[in-house]
Amino acid sequence: MIKKFFLIVILSLTAAFGPARAGVVADSANSAPATSAVIIQTEPEMADKMRENGKIYVVVVVLATIFVGIFAYLIRVDRRISKLEKNI
Repeated sequence: MIKKFFLIVILSLTAAFGPARAGVVADSANSAPATSAVIIQTEPEMADKMRENGKIYVVVVVLATIFVGIFAYLIRVDRRISKLEKNI
């Protein structure tokens, strides 16, 4: 059971953070003017501000702590269930 959960979490994280982000989308084969190029912002401004202030590291630590706590809880529950199954 716990192996399936870890697999689902890893696949979810891969799907969320795996795709490459686009920078500038422009077709050089077409001779369209430069104003028709679509510019996609790669990172939100909020992330830049949080990096400048050093708050992004606090967010990362809090999220990591939450995930570690969830995994520890799941492992503990899985062990308890395994003990109960052995007793039956």
